[in-house]
Amino acid sequence: MKRFLRLCFVAVAVSSCGSIATYNKAVTELHPIEDLHEDVDAVYKQLQRLHPRLYQFTSKETLDYKFDSLKTAINTPMTSRDFYKELAQVTKYVGQGHMSLSPPSKRFDRKERKANLKLKFDINNLKTEYLKGTLFISNAKGNDSLLKHVEILKVDGVSTNYLIHKFKKTIASDGYNTTFHKRVAGKRFFGYYNRDIGRFDSISLTLRNADSTFIKKYKRLPKVEKKKETDSTKLDSLKKLPSKKKLTKTEKKAKKAKFKKMRKDRQKYGYNYTTKTNNRLFKFIGKDSAVAYMKIRGFSRGKYKDFYKEVFKKIDSAGTKNLVIDLRDNFGGRLNEITNLYSYLTDKNFTLINKSEINRRLPRFKVAYSNTSALGTKIIYSLLSPGFLVNDILRTSKKDGQLYYKFKSAKETEPSPLNFKGDVYVLINGNSFSASSIISTQLKGSKRATIVGEETGGAYNGTVAGFYKNYELPNTKVRARIGLMHIDSKYKIEPDGFGVTPDIEIIPTYQDRLNGVDPELEWVLDDTEKKK
Repeated sequence: MKRFLRLCFVAVAVSSCGSIATYNKAVTELHPIEDLHEDVDAVYKQLQRLHPRLYQFTSKETLDYKFDSLKTAINTPMTSRDFYKELAQVTKYVGQGHMSLSPPSKRFDRKERKANLKLKFDINNLKTEYLKGTLFISNAKGNDSLLKHVEILKVDGVSTNYLIHKFKKTIASDGYNTTFHKRVAGKRFFGYYNRDIGRFDSISLTLRNADSTFIKKYKRLPKVEKKKETDSTKLDSLKKLPSKKKLTKTEKKAKKAKFKKMRKDRQKYGYNYTTKTNNRLFKFIGKDSAVAYMKIRGFSRGKYKDFYKEVFKKIDSAGTKNLVIDLRDNFGGRLNEITNLYSYLTDKNFTLINKSEINRRLPRFKVAYSNTSALGTKIIYSLLSPGFLVNDILRTSKKDGQLYYKFKSAKETEPSPLNFKGDVYVLINGNSFSASSIISTQLKGSKRATIVGEETGGAYNGTVAGFYKNYELPNTKVRARIGLMHIDSKYKIEPDGFGVTPDIEIIPTYQDRLNGVDPELEWVLDDTEKKK
């Protein structure tokens, strides 16, 4: 039996090595024209089968023409990456920011992955932002902390404004919105650079601060390993260390309680172990700390119910009359979380979203059995399929020939007993997307809040998201992420295809960042003072 299992392991390993080599060849070689045409047809067919609002912003005739024109324009062999760039410029006309393409990357075998783990790339220390034609380092850590707010002029000799313009051609947004393009290109600049040229092991940045222009180079380097101590040095180290104090039973109990509290707090605030930041933040700000401020980086991570319950208890106890909800750079997340949050902002029963339009019954199975799903995922879904099947059947209905899926947020919800009755301000920008746009729509449509900032990247009239099918094209291995459900609030605007517009439009500048000024928040604090 052991011999049989060993042979199976060897067979899987050999097969894996072979599949990696085959895959890497497929994603780096030039693909014949007919294979490229086949992939164009394949992605369009998937969209036609699955996308519930395919022709909402671009008519069928126009979209047909664009896909046909792309096939006509492809008259020479291409690599997968070059094909991705051309295809993304067409699929963006679907007008759904959740529908995205990603180019394939080289795969590594076990030995290579192990070697890569021993390398560090300090370019990952840098966070970027793009404001009115200026790309700059918005945050930096480690040895690069002094680079905060330094302007990035060029990358490997190429103008950053040229690169931003290039990236925007492949970025899809909801409807006709444009604020998302520039915001997300700036926020995820190095990610888009990697998509454009592929994996890179070194990079040269031309930077400018107030005094000078200089070049900073980065490359992948081995991580500094701790020196291994010999037996004698270990003994010397132990001699120098003070003897470890044995904790009493009370001290052990206190230490355990402290650790338990820290873990509970991290769950409540949605602690991100990679960035070492909390997803949710709350504090009192302004003159005499009279304004409650809540920053939500994303509607994901952690036990949100505990957080909102704690926050609104504090607000109620303090008798605070003004609340700021900061949704800038919030790319979205869970519908259940924004439903829970809104229950603290209204004193009436509400239904956050309508039933969601879908093209196919059993959406979970479209997700699970996509050609990108791992074998283990498919096995688990197969084992749990009776439960998923019943759940999808109960949630799916048909009306006037259209299929609908009912999320929990499409049910009537009661307000929380701790609901806040004061003035609400919401801060938004072009990176306020998906779920953060949905709750912004609800707050603006119900006239519950004053919206401050920049038009959201997510559409006012809804978006196609929910569950996603990740489909890999047969020849080029380019991946398409296709939303399966149209999710919208009962509130609508005309014309269709734009985000939630602010009541007070304020767009920050690079100079604001240099001066440490937050113009949106400052306007809110001034307004609360005037109301006094």
